Amino acid sequence: MRAEIIAVGSELLLGQITNTNATFISARLAEIGIDVYYHTVVGDNPDRLKKAIGIAEKRADLIVFSGGLGPTKDDLTKETIAEMLGTHLKMNNEALVSIEDYFLRTGRMMTENNKKQALVLADSVVLKNRNGMAPGMALEKSGVSYILLPGPPHELEPMFEREAIPYLLGALGNKEVIVSRVLKFFGIGEAELEHRVQGILQKQSNPTIAPLASQDAVILRITAKALSTDEAEKLIAPVEKEIRDLVGEFIFGINNDTLSSKAADLLKKAQLTIAAAESLTAGQFMSELAGESGISSSLKGGVVVYNDDMKVEQLGVSRSLLKEYGVVSSECAEALARSAKLKFGSDIGVGLTGAAGPDPHDGKPVGTVWIGIALQDGDVKTFKLDLSGTRNTNRRRASQYALYYLIKELKKRIVENKILD
Repeated sequence: MRAEIIAVGSELLLGQITNTNATFISARLAEIGIDVYYHTVVGDNPDRLKKAIGIAEKRADLIVFSGGLGPTKDDLTKETIAEMLGTHLKMNNEALVSIEDYFLRTGRMMTENNKKQALVLADSVVLKNRNGMAPGMALEKSGVSYILLPGPPHELEPMFEREAIPYLLGALGNKEVIVSRVLKFFGIGEAELEHRVQGILQKQSNPTIAPLASQDAVILRITAKALSTDEAEKLIAPVEKEIRDLVGEFIFGINNDTLSSKAADLLKKAQLTIAAAESLTAGQFMSELAGESGISSSLKGGVVVYNDDMKVEQLGVSRSLLKEYGVVSSECAEALARSAKLKFGSDIGVGLTGAAGPDPHDGKPVGTVWIGIALQDGDVKTFKLDLSGTRNTNRRRASQYALYYLIKELKKRIVENKILD
């Protein structure tokens, strides 16, 4: 089956939002053996959308649409497709009740145009929207399958996983189940990771392995097809072990783990508390941790000490130390970590200092960062980074690396102390 993805929305053409939906859909279609040959983006214009559909119908067996299912006048995807296919729209009562219930729950007034979202293509299979209002649709006509999805990713992604993929597998006559396991890496680039596991990638068949880079991690998705979930997981296990044997030192989590969620989870399981003293990151490290539920049992507090005087006055860092070694130094990062641990009475202290840019700082090149982690046993580890991004990219990456090094130290001590199996 050959597929084309048509994203509808003038905001995509204006650069106001990024078309992440096409990336997501392509990856998931590839996993079930459907090749995506074209991505098309078209504005909220019915004539141009008709032309795009006409072209797609000549070169694809499956056309997946995202966007244009909302309540406003410029949301014309299903109306345009209905006209082209010679069909009509009808009210879907289940979707209408769901929309009405939403407005009752939230205490908002429902306007007449909201009912438009409950209209679906006649004879289509309705794809339930569990995270929004407009349902999706799937139908087949003259040898071409059409799938219509809402634009917001938080609605599209779960709908595609739970509704569209089972529909497509049924259309393909595929009774197999598909199971994926995502390994998440940090501290290694996508190219280097692919190079190190090249031998595994070259011999893949089932499971398949898909590398992917994101803003916060490098990802390997291992996907297996089998007649049952247990069988698929048995296929995945030896491949995952082989990958871990090669590059396991860079794996920080799996599936939905993030650096902050993994660090928070390990802190809670180990029953350890943490505090931070941040210079160049100005609270970003603490903000990342604070975004995780239940972290209040572990995160005791922190302080932003952006200039030398505050490092001395708020944390008691020795002025002579700053003069001798400089602010951007291993010694300063260690002092910040120790001081944060002492000031807040925590088990662990983290210190971050560096030259974010755009100009050198304290005689150190832009991107020079030092991270200190003061541990429960009194040991302090320091880590140097040489980053090469913009000012705010360097600050964000410094926070991420601090979380990554924290995870590694926590895992090491958890294993040593047999806190976890």
